[in-house]
Amino acid sequence: MDTLEIVAGSAVLFALALLVGWGVVRTTHFRRPPRTPIERPPAAWRALIDQNVPVTRALTPDESARLLGLVTQFVREKQFEGGGGLEITEEMKVIVAAQACLLILNLDAGCYPAVRSVVMYPSTFVPKLPTLDRQLYVGPIAPPAPLLGEHVRGVVVLSWESAGGDPAGSGDGQNVVLHEFAHELDREDGYVDGVPLLEAPSSTRVWARVLQRRFEELGRAARQGEPDLLNAYGATNRAEFFAVATETFFEKPVELRQRYPDLYEELKGFYRQDPATRASSG
Repeated sequence: MDTLEIVAGSAVLFALALLVGWGVVRTTHFRRPPRTPIERPPAAWRALIDQNVPVTRALTPDESARLLGLVTQFVREKQFEGGGGLEITEEMKVIVAAQACLLILNLDAGCYPAVRSVVMYPSTFVPKLPTLDRQLYVGPIAPPAPLLGEHVRGVVVLSWESAGGDPAGSGDGQNVVLHEFAHELDREDGYVDGVPLLEAPSSTRVWARVLQRRFEELGRAARQGEPDLLNAYGATNRAEFFAVATETFFEKPVELRQRYPDLYEELKGFYRQDPATRASSG
């Protein structure tokens, strides 16, 4: 048998082996590792959420059930820590989780995979300043102002006084939990710039135009001291504008739809929720 015949025979055997191997792959059923079942939430959680998180009261029964499942996952996966002597209870975890999970109710982003822990202080807190390289920065450092919320490197820090729900439903349009977790959604594309991860480039372009126009309008109103439906803090930068707009979208949806219909439509498209219609039909 010459060299050519040996090569030809080897090629045939190799082809047969590929066919047999592919047949095995096509006929073999591979099992995925079993998922850890989500624990059934305690019966008291639904009433606890309804009582303390009024922004969820207009949800349909199906939406409420889905929210409760996300809350269960959030409470199980995230580490909660108390600062300033605050003792964290299960009720506190559920109230915070319900507000955070309202944002992702209809999203496919997972349960905030980048968030490892939630730290809560009794009231406002002073953020810790990072150590600065004196070769890169010299000069006086202004003392940090007390905060209600902060997000940094997978940790969300909250004031429990502000995050602890609003049983009376004051409707002031402000919600520190929605605000800080909106930043986390904004971060998903790698940038905290007020432009979250949208489905298509065309959606991103439209959102960017609406955001810029309304951001500039809010900035002008803030500089002139004129009140606006949106909190003036949203004029700080585009990332803060997105977070402030998110608060208003869920806390004052009817008013936002009337005052800024284009902004409302963009947020409705991103969150896949229509809280104004929900509130009007409730």
